Order: sequence, then C-alpha cells, then structure tokens
Amino acid sequence: MAYKFAYVIFLLYFCAEDNLTTLSLMIYPTINHSLRTILLMVCSVLILTSCTTKTDTTMASIYDFTVLSNRGKEVNLADYKGQVILIVNTASKCGFTPQYDGLEELYKKYKDQGFVILGFPCDQFANQEPGSDEQIEEFCRLNHGVTFPLMAKSDVNGANANPVFEFLKSQAPTEEYNGLKAKAAHAMLKRISKSVEKDSDILWNFTKFLISRDGKSIQRFAPIAEPKDFEQNIVEELAK
Repeated sequence: MAYKFAYVIFLLYFCAEDNLTTLSLMIYPTINHSLRTILLMVCSVLILTSCTTKTDTTMASIYDFTVLSNRGKEVNLADYKGQVILIVNTASKCGFTPQYDGLEELYKKYKDQGFVILGFPCDQFANQEPGSDEQIEEFCRLNHGVTFPLMAKSDVNGANANPVFEFLKSQAPTEEYNGLKAKAAHAMLKRISKSVEKDSDILWNFTKFLISRDGKSIQRFAPIAEPKDFEQNIVEELAK
C-alpha cells in the first residue's frame, strides 16, 4: 500500500504547473496540456480509491461489527474480543430447536473460561421463527432455560442479510456433511431452502460459527451438528 501512496504523491507533484510538462511528455508526448492535467488527476484518484478499498477489505474482522440485541440495544462485538464466540442462527419451531438445550449446556459449562454464545433468531427458513423478539426470548427461557445472549431477529441470506452473517459466510463458506445420512440431509436442506442464492449461503436454522479468541479463525458447523459434536473444538479454542 505504501508504494501506491508514494505513486499518488509522485503524480500530484508533477501535476503542479512547473512539473506537468516534464511528466506529461514522458507519458504521452502528443496530448495537449489541459488533457494531460485531467488524465493525471484521474489516475491519482483511481489509484487512491483502489488503495482504500483494498485496505478496508483486508482490515475487516468480526470485531468491526455492531449488532442489535433482542431488546434493541446496540452490542459492539469488539466487547467480546479475547473470548471464544459461537454465533448461531436460531428458530423456535424447527426440528433442530432442541439444540437450544445442548447450546445452553455448553454455555454454562464454559462461560467462566471465556466462552460466549450469541443467538440470532431468523425467520427465513419455512417461517419457523414467526414471533417477536420478546416472544422468542420468553420461549427460549421457559422451554430451554436459555441464558446466553439473544440478538434481534435477522435475515442471514439475501439483500437484507445481517452484515455479520455476510462476513461469516465469506470467511467460512462451507460446512462438512460426513456420511450418507448427513449428505442426504444436506441434499434435502439445499432443496427446500428458499433463501439460498449462492454456495456460501446458510441452508437452514442452527448453522454455527465458532470464532477463536483473536477472531482470526472461524469454523463452521452444519445445522445437523449437535452441540456435543463440536464441544472438543470449543475446548481446543479455549486452551489457546
């Protein structure tokens, strides 16, 4: 990036009246003075824009995002820096809803070691999360004893997808389906998911993303993966 900024300064310097003729003749000797000035300035802007865009992409991390809690309060994900984070898109009327019990068990078992679960209710899959944020919280508390944080209901695919999930999908675009039964489940979910537009999109409720303490490693687990199936992954991340 430094060399690009140096080149921009170089161009701007030569765009000054005293230096323009020298540089413009070096680049293209037959273009008139005014046109050379415009071309040099346009090149400078394009190069600087390219530098900025590349830097923004490179610097993006999970800690750059702010989300809304299910009570409408802003939650800065940077507050969880240094913890192992599990992000899950959840639903109350899904065949995978009993996973809430296993998730809560993991949360209680490891929260004192720096582990947190963030639930993001989503209604994009067969309208299996139709309630309000308040109704969802009550359901989770009464039926599954959920105490881990719940965020506001969000889309995870499509034009209105929560930016957090767009980021997670870009960093962990695939999930494993091992064995015939798992592969059959994958084929079924892919067939019935109406919001899926690209290969990295989330197929169904209870897709999980496990994020390391430094935010650099993101593992993705399929909806059919039970909490106990990736408990060892959590333990390993906590040990780092």
